[in-house]
Amino acid sequence: MSESLHPVRNDARQDRPELQKSIQAFVGSGFSGMQMRVHDERGEWVGSAGVRKLGEAAEPPTNGRFWIGSTTKTFVATLVLQLVADGTIGLDDSVAGYLPELGLDRRITVRMLLQHTSGLFNYAGGEHYPDGTVVPGIPAAGKEWVDNRFHTYQPVELVRFALSKPARFEPGTDQSYANTNYTLAVLLIEKVAGHSYAEEMQRRILRPLGLGDTVVPGTSPELPSPHAHGYYRYEDAGEWKVVDVSRQNLSLLVGAGDLISTTQDLHTFISALLGGKLLPAPLLAEMRTPHGMLGYGLGLFVQDLGPDGGTIVHHNGGAPGGYGSLMISTPDGSKTLTAGFTTGDSAANPAQEFPKALDRLIKEVFGSGQAAG
Repeated sequence: MSESLHPVRNDARQDRPELQKSIQAFVGSGFSGMQMRVHDERGEWVGSAGVRKLGEAAEPPTNGRFWIGSTTKTFVATLVLQLVADGTIGLDDSVAGYLPELGLDRRITVRMLLQHTSGLFNYAGGEHYPDGTVVPGIPAAGKEWVDNRFHTYQPVELVRFALSKPARFEPGTDQSYANTNYTLAVLLIEKVAGHSYAEEMQRRILRPLGLGDTVVPGTSPELPSPHAHGYYRYEDAGEWKVVDVSRQNLSLLVGAGDLISTTQDLHTFISALLGGKLLPAPLLAEMRTPHGMLGYGLGLFVQDLGPDGGTIVHHNGGAPGGYGSLMISTPDGSKTLTAGFTTGDSAANPAQEFPKALDRLIKEVFGSGQAAG
């Protein structure tokens, strides 16, 4: 849906200077650009800060497309839960029953995939254990990722790689965030629906909600215009380099972090989902029920902001290089914050400043509290 259908007055930033200040803080912390959309009791506010492209003065387009990273997981969880609502699969069914060819532990259920309690090894980047042990996965950072960012992966290849590594824990006994769960969910969707993940996403979510700017890219590295440019800073033989990573093949994160969207489409999606337009009430309630140390429901983080702030649900995301997204809402979808941001050539590590900038932003829009990543 183009922004022209959602006119924003030229003085919108003056109406909400505190919001403009909040996104400016993100840019000040090391990001090259940010676009944000807020829907609340005061209406809609849209703004951007920073630059669209290094070396140029233009700000990021407020209707720009961006790689949304792990925000993808909420879309995929919704697809799976629609299949549960249809009676096609059971939430507590063994995944191995649907995908016997993979040799999965039969104790792993559909629910465990969606709430990260399967114990499956995280194929992207590997696992860092509490005792300091690191078991490497497929590189998702550094020079190795940069050199390999146009490589095509098949979902079954990623899952089989994860299954070749030791499980992090026994199914259902703990919780650990792993992209493998959602790539496996894509294989489950395709197996029981008889269509590709992209076709099911179009048929069940994108088309009904009119999300014309949201794309399941498959193996295409193209980010449609308009868009801000994202950059990745990495070390190569002792020298720091910066590369434009606006083009990247995110088949590495199929179902776990591959979607392209806009702040408008993310707002439309999360407000429709939480407003009960995509799932029956009992399944939506399960989705919004926090579980484990992550406070993770079924494809959504649930966070208590304390006495002054109430509760928010969210799923933020970051592509391997260059891009990140925010999708935050009240539990009923009545107040939303959606944003896309890009990294640049700053030597500052945005990841260190990100929690503080996000905390300020959440306090500004939703009330007091600490922000979770």
